[in-house]
Amino acid sequence: MLNLPNTLASLRILLAPLMFWIILNPEFFIQNGFHVTWNYYFASLLFVLASITDFFDGYIARELNQATLLGAILDPLADKMLTLAAFLGLMMIGEASAWAIYIILVRELFITGLRTVAISEGISVKASRAGKVKTVSQMVAIGFLLMHWSFGDLLLWIAVALTVYSGLEYLWGFKNALAKDGVK
Repeated sequence: MLNLPNTLASLRILLAPLMFWIILNPEFFIQNGFHVTWNYYFASLLFVLASITDFFDGYIARELNQATLLGAILDPLADKMLTLAAFLGLMMIGEASAWAIYIILVRELFITGLRTVAISEGISVKASRAGKVKTVSQMVAIGFLLMHWSFGDLLLWIAVALTVYSGLEYLWGFKNALAKDGVK
C-alpha cells in the first residue's frame, strides 16, 4: 500500500501546510535575520519540490505498475492540498484575487464531488488532457505569484479560464457517460 508513488503523494500532503505557513509568516524570516524575499524563495522551493513529486509519483506508478487504490485517492488529494494551500496563502497576503481563488475552489469541490458520484456509478475518472493543462497552468501561476514576478495576475486568470474549461469538459464527459449507460 505505501509504495514509492504513495509516499511521494504523502510527502506532498505534508509539504502543503508547511508552505502555507511560510507564505503567511514572512516576519519569521525577518526576525531571524533574513530579507523578506527569502520567504518567497523558501515557499517557492517547497512548492517546486512538491510539484516535482506530482510528476514522479504518477510516472513511477504507471511505469513500474505500482498504481493502487490508495494512490488514486492520495494523488488528487495531494494536488488539491498543495495548490489550494498556495492559492489561499497568496490570497490572504493580498497577492491573488479572491474571486479567482473562489472560482478555482468551487470548481475543485464540484469536480471532486462529481468524481465521487462517477466512481459510485462505475464510470472512469482518469484525468483528461484539459485537467492536466489546468494543473500545470495553476502551478505556473502559483510560481509567478509566489516570486512576485510580472504577469502573475494574468497567469492566474488564464489558469482560472482553463480551470473552468476543464471542469465543463469533465461535466460534459460525465453527462455523456451517464447517457451511454442509460442513467438519467
